[in-house]
Amino acid sequence: MPGRRWITLGCTALVLAGRPRAARAEDAAWGAARQGRAAVLMRHAVAPGGGDPPGFRIDDCSTQRLLSEAGRAQSRAIGEALRARGIASARVLSSAWCRCLDTAERLGLGPVTIEPILNSFFADRSTAEAQTAALRGMLRNWSEPRPLVLVTHQVNITALTGVFPASGEALLVYTGTRAGTVALRVPPPPA
Repeated sequence: MPGRRWITLGCTALVLAGRPRAARAEDAAWGAARQGRAAVLMRHAVAPGGGDPPGFRIDDCSTQRLLSEAGRAQSRAIGEALRARGIASARVLSSAWCRCLDTAERLGLGPVTIEPILNSFFADRSTAEAQTAALRGMLRNWSEPRPLVLVTHQVNITALTGVFPASGEALLVYTGTRAGTVALRVPPPPA
């Protein structure tokens, strides 16, 4: 009956209109991430300290600041939270730093590929501008209709977005013409 259809549509509209605007924006951001119209840009999980110790070598994890046990658990919890939001698998790109690779692998969303533009420039700011432009270009050119997860460092995220993320915090940032614009901040689970 036509009357029932209009009543159903009207009730649906009232329910949607009654939802807080922030909740609708959050749902839209997660929907964009599931469809590849936004990327999950996250800082590695908890790795005590700051920067890297003297003698740091990219090819030797024993010379680097690594995830703590809490950081490893946090990484798994982040993966569970992403799956709860409908991101069960993704294209996962990571900095070559061991703490980022460890975080990315423990998310459990798929194979992890090292992406050099996600490498930290904390110790050498001379590459910051070029890396940030390359990251923005990657986001602008992303056209796959699937989730994209990028695991990187605070300095990289701050350079792109102006946000200083906590360990394990994620930002949903738009791809395409709004590349790098923050859609949503996702606080980290407890470490």
